[in-house]
Amino acid sequence: MGMRKKKRDTGPMPAASAGLLRFFEEETEGIKVRPELLVVLAVSLIVVSVLAKVFF
Repeated sequence: MGMRKKKRDTGPMPAASAGLLRFFEEETEGIKVRPELLVVLAVSLIVVSVLAKVFF
């Protein structure tokens, strides 16, 4: 017998994923903030508020 093609077990991607990919490709105007900076600012705000609660 000749070579057989493998039958695909997976179906096509859902239509919603294509819209999601297009959403992230769009450029929007506004302030650009790196995620690392945002996490550092959030953690520092938590630390400052805890220290303020302890000392005041």
